[in-house]
Amino acid sequence: MDRAQAKAMAQALVEQMTVEEAAGQLRYDAPAIERLGVPAYNWWNEALHGVARAGTATSFPQAIGVGAAFDPELTDALGDIAATEGRAKYNASIRQGDRDIYKGLTFWSPNINIFRDPRWGRGHETYGEDPCLTAALGKAYVHGLQGDGETLKSAACAKHFAVHSGPESLRHRFNASATPKDLAETYLPAFEALVREAKVESVMGAYNRTNGEPCCASQTLMADTLRGKWGFEGHFTSDCWAIRDFHEHHMVTDTPEESAALALRMGCDLNCGNTYIYMMKAYEKGLVTEEQIRASAVRLFTSRYLLGIMPGQRTEYDSIPYTVVECGEHLRRAHQAALESCVLLKNDGLLPLSTDKQQVIGVIGPNANSRRALIGNYYGTSSRYITVLEGLQEAVGDNARILYSEGCHLYKDVTRGQVMKDNLISEAVTVAEHSDVVILVVGLDETLEGEEGDTGNSDASGDKRDLLLPASQRRMLEAVTALGKPTVICLMAGSAIDLGEYGRRASAILDVWYPGARGGKAVAELLLGKVSPSGKLPVTFYHNEQLDNMPDFTDYAMAGRTYRYFAGEPLYPFGYGLTYGDVSVTAAQARAVEGGWQVTARVRNDGPMATQDVVQVYVQNEDSVHAPRNARLCAFRRVTCPAGETVQAELMVPASALLVVDDEGRRVAEGKPALYVGIGQPDRRTRALTGHDSVMIEL
Repeated sequence: MDRAQAKAMAQALVEQMTVEEAAGQLRYDAPAIERLGVPAYNWWNEALHGVARAGTATSFPQAIGVGAAFDPELTDALGDIAATEGRAKYNASIRQGDRDIYKGLTFWSPNINIFRDPRWGRGHETYGEDPCLTAALGKAYVHGLQGDGETLKSAACAKHFAVHSGPESLRHRFNASATPKDLAETYLPAFEALVREAKVESVMGAYNRTNGEPCCASQTLMADTLRGKWGFEGHFTSDCWAIRDFHEHHMVTDTPEESAALALRMGCDLNCGNTYIYMMKAYEKGLVTEEQIRASAVRLFTSRYLLGIMPGQRTEYDSIPYTVVECGEHLRRAHQAALESCVLLKNDGLLPLSTDKQQVIGVIGPNANSRRALIGNYYGTSSRYITVLEGLQEAVGDNARILYSEGCHLYKDVTRGQVMKDNLISEAVTVAEHSDVVILVVGLDETLEGEEGDTGNSDASGDKRDLLLPASQRRMLEAVTALGKPTVICLMAGSAIDLGEYGRRASAILDVWYPGARGGKAVAELLLGKVSPSGKLPVTFYHNEQLDNMPDFTDYAMAGRTYRYFAGEPLYPFGYGLTYGDVSVTAAQARAVEGGWQVTARVRNDGPMATQDVVQVYVQNEDSVHAPRNARLCAFRRVTCPAGETVQAELMVPASALLVVDDEGRRVAEGKPALYVGIGQPDRRTRALTGHDSVMIEL
């Protein structure tokens, strides 16, 4: 069934409804209409990194880790797994008459907001700070979720539209001011790509206002851009209880009826929240028309018909059995994702660890044996969890002795009551003293960075004040690293962290993000050299003191933010990541083809170990007054590089990537474009860390 057929069926159904029945269908918990045979349907479901909040499901790395993998093919596969398990769980639920929340096939994922400020607590739900990377991975995940058929396997949702990235504490009343240039250059490209190219079925509005208009009732964003310029045909949903903010916080309306009417008139079809229960009052007061109510109901039922879940419909997905949930293939893909996501930030030669001889490995830190640190937020339940400690214990077996200490609480001064401050630091030091090598597993979890209302960091509503680890961890790190033992730091967090002096003391640093429920197995395999790390940073890691010169968190101008506009030298650059090989691009050329430029790169691994790596192409428009300050990513490809061999990589740079955005938000040809092909950015810091330059191609 194509969209035209689905829409026709939806129109025929909605025409049989009373106005009140049609208005009731605009709620996220849409009730049954028994006289028409319409079953109840709850639109709210989540699949940020696997099916969430509805029991058991395969757990992938958090989205920021998927971003670090720089692998659209893998991201597509993860989306397909989420859709497959979502269908399996849906099939099982409806057979038992269970139509509860989190049981449907409309997944409010992916989050494609730009991680513009390292303090934002929800940044780990995104694919990072770059529009090119975000668009590529977002499209891939949407394709995986929705499939190729006329019947949607599930319905994806691009959120939060648009210009949304904190502060969490202000989101219900905040106005994000963005210039036409920043909108077109940074905040809107990924949404446009998901709408126009991936045909995403749903778009969710943000809580805040953008340039004065509530994002869930914006003439500019929703009517003029989304449905007008981009031709979006799917349905639009509010963020949860965002419409209530119109009259309670944004003060653009006075009553719930006015808020419901404003949202509907601007094209918000579905209300996550309870404001649309006032829709009939708005109708009776003449604030909305019957035609507007029915138009939104038709869009919603069009999506339901496209999913093939209306009475009398049969799809190829109806036979997906529950047994696919956490099946072997899905777990293997999750494991692959965890392996590809980890980023090796530093290695003085200590890694990979050797277990050829009997040695003692000290595993220390509050995240070493933490399940919470594996999963990030918006997660499902795993039937098994493998922490970093457990992964190492299983991997080394009898080849080495592992000693363990929690070392400290994640952020409190004590790990339990009735003890003195820093009660486990002495044990951590003892473990380190008895160890040949120390693995410190530190970082954050969703209680310290996350969504407002969902975190334990209530005073900051999930955002960070700085880029440092909590004081409890810094005191533990000071005591342990002062011993001078060979030390690896495993960083488990969803954002940039400055380890400071402790990072300088460590021999190696592996950023493992939130690697998924069984991610400890992948971390162990990387530490022990069974596989080479190959992830790349999807965000810039700044020095903590550089926050002092960064624009205010509430300033949405891009100047001075992210690798494209940052004037300083970062701690670790976007696109950076080491391997156990020694990979470089030795030559590259480009030829004009239809739609852009075909880049061919020769990639050499002079290291002793086979590895994957990510070839990256950046573009800069020399002599342009409108180009971003630094070269910007325009293409990338993951490649496999055998030790001592050269391979070839083909990458496509679209012609649009060579354009720049002027102050009016128009894409224009300006300056002399040049391409830079390498394994990271063409910047001084990447060159210093990797020892390799990018190859420049003048076009």
